[in-house]
Amino acid sequence: MPLQAPSFWWQKIGWKAAALWPISTLYGHIAARRMARKDRYHASIPVLCIGNFTLGGAGKTPTALALAKAAIAMGLKPGFLSRGYGGTNKGTLVVDPLIHSAHQVGDEPLLLAAQALTVISPRRKDGAKALEAQSVDLIIMDDGFQSAQLHVDLALLVVDSRKGAGNGFVFPAGPLRAPLTPQFAQMHTLLNVGTADQAMALVRRAARAGKPVLNATIRAFAVDPRLQGRVLAYAGIADPEKFYASLREIGADIVITRSFGDHQALSSEAIADLLKTADHNGLQLVTTAKDLARLQGSDVPNAQDLMQKSMVLEIEMAFDDPSAPGLLVRQAMEAGHSTRRTRFTV
Repeated sequence: MPLQAPSFWWQKIGWKAAALWPISTLYGHIAARRMARKDRYHASIPVLCIGNFTLGGAGKTPTALALAKAAIAMGLKPGFLSRGYGGTNKGTLVVDPLIHSAHQVGDEPLLLAAQALTVISPRRKDGAKALEAQSVDLIIMDDGFQSAQLHVDLALLVVDSRKGAGNGFVFPAGPLRAPLTPQFAQMHTLLNVGTADQAMALVRRAARAGKPVLNATIRAFAVDPRLQGRVLAYAGIADPEKFYASLREIGADIVITRSFGDHQALSSEAIADLLKTADHNGLQLVTTAKDLARLQGSDVPNAQDLMQKSMVLEIEMAFDDPSAPGLLVRQAMEAGHSTRRTRFTV
């Protein structure tokens, strides 16, 4: 069962983090060596990677959707590349939202596939080849920055302004996927999401390194008035509190919350409890797009009933500079074409 990140990751270093430090050091060494690998697959088309420094959610998926929207507006054909985390499929697959379920392909790929062509693959090299065969103009890789399997033309790292790098330790002592130094070395641009100040150390470090820093916020749109009444909010994402805060910002009266593990598929008991509790208290059920995607096609008893009775808070990544998504796409395209011209003329 997927679990939430331990709270000590986001606190000052204590005994729990210190006790795990030896394992963390080994993990960080391995992660850094992996990121330094040179034998990466060079796709024939530009690759724009959206990653984050830490485990858990920082806003990668809404960022990917925003960049794909900008690419489409520019007349390009983008294609998403995802690992398909949480799905049972073990091969390379073009996602079809009309056929596939979250159980097969994961919840995030279903959201991406509603916007643009999406391929999932445990081996990103194979996924990139599948997108090349689909004649896309730009690969937008959702996550995979630390995997170092593909050559990346532009790496955009997303950071949550409320959490930053946490306690600064690498997993399992902290939330970092790899030490910060190799991550900063391969990052091209930093996207600071939110208005809190916990990520300022990362912002200052990026500025000192001459790396561009963009700012954005996650905002709700197309808000249904029913979401501004009395609700039962439930979520199985990396940071449910962020979802609850967004609901309160639009005026929702959150009477009851139910938080589940990140990417967790709901059991029949959990579904029955949600339906019964909402009905007994006269509450509107509301959840995230990812959670609703996990209910799509589920054969768990009452899953479709819960899906029909739940409303989604629609969100989007709003860049402080509205032209930023288009600029990032152009930079990725230019860097990709320049790199490929150089490789084939040397």
